[in-house]
Amino acid sequence: MSKKREVLQGNIIAAKAAVAAGCNFYAGYPITPSSEVAQYMSAELPKLGYDFIQMEDEIASLGACIGASLSGKKALTATSGPGFSLMQEHLGMAVIAEIPVVIINVMRGGPSTGLPTKPAQADMLQARWGTHGDHPIIALYPAFSDEIYSETIRAFNLSEKFWTPVILMMDEVIAKAHEDIEIPDQKEIAVFNGADHPLDEDLNIYDRQIGEIPPRVDFFKGYPIHIDSLEHDRHGWPTTDPALVDKMQTLRMQKIYSRLDEIIKFKEYRMEDAEIMIFSFGVSARAAIAAVDLARQQGIKAGLFQALTIWPFPERELKERFKRIKKVLTVEMNMGQMKLEVERVATDDVNTRALLRANGVPFTPAEVLQSLKEFVK
Repeated sequence: MSKKREVLQGNIIAAKAAVAAGCNFYAGYPITPSSEVAQYMSAELPKLGYDFIQMEDEIASLGACIGASLSGKKALTATSGPGFSLMQEHLGMAVIAEIPVVIINVMRGGPSTGLPTKPAQADMLQARWGTHGDHPIIALYPAFSDEIYSETIRAFNLSEKFWTPVILMMDEVIAKAHEDIEIPDQKEIAVFNGADHPLDEDLNIYDRQIGEIPPRVDFFKGYPIHIDSLEHDRHGWPTTDPALVDKMQTLRMQKIYSRLDEIIKFKEYRMEDAEIMIFSFGVSARAAIAAVDLARQQGIKAGLFQALTIWPFPERELKERFKRIKKVLTVEMNMGQMKLEVERVATDDVNTRALLRANGVPFTPAEVLQSLKEFVK
């Protein structure tokens, strides 16, 4: 017997997936177009004996999530561009102190208050470089209802496994749209719990080899743990020693970049014999898929590379495809943020173009097709 399918809003799908992934703490401040995440969690988490707190602003929201995570909770907050801007200092703390937390950013037009009810894909570089300093980050971006569910699960798993904040990017269209989805049975969902790993008595939690992933360590378990937003030594105590700072910077970088195969995820559509490639993500990838089919009907061998992992950027995977494909069109709802990454990765013999828009109106398949046809000429 087939499973029951439901028609759900994208934000609700993400919230349901978070609960399925083990999320038991939510702190947030309502902001369009992400507010339904908070609305769902405010109703459902207390039923399960879990915690929901509406904070006074987004700064406090991520701060509460960091504290909850340190006490062993799986913490989530959701926001949009202006709130995500406010969270950046706490995001940096979660990075340097290696604290698992998931942040949903439902993008809308900006800058500043911008276009509260219109979609954008303009926080792509903010997700990577919004907080200061050199640091790694993981950011995921689904495009379809089933991907919203699976990538939310993956965001929690990656956060727990790599001791790091993970950003789940969405846009106003996919977050607000009501679509059908088959919710997996809980027994079919692979959930990673860092706290399930055995702990050593020596809890110098930052004392490890390059590339090693530490076990998750929680407050209130009787262990001596020191957490600080300052750069620290292996005990967690502040340091400015150049050798120790270099080691800690490298530890944080390499726990991510030495395991890219476990993090990078993408989908390809009609790429087997493609002569021109579209690089896209989120709502823009939806138009791109339809445009590929239209282009094929007109004899244009187009294909789509849909990035699900935005950061780290799928550099190696694109380089491999650029050995054969010499034309790439980046389609994104901003003034050219990810096209810079594509251009950086492309070799000199690859012709790059971009279809860009930041006026709050998503691309149509016809517009993407027209851009492809002009590129082919």
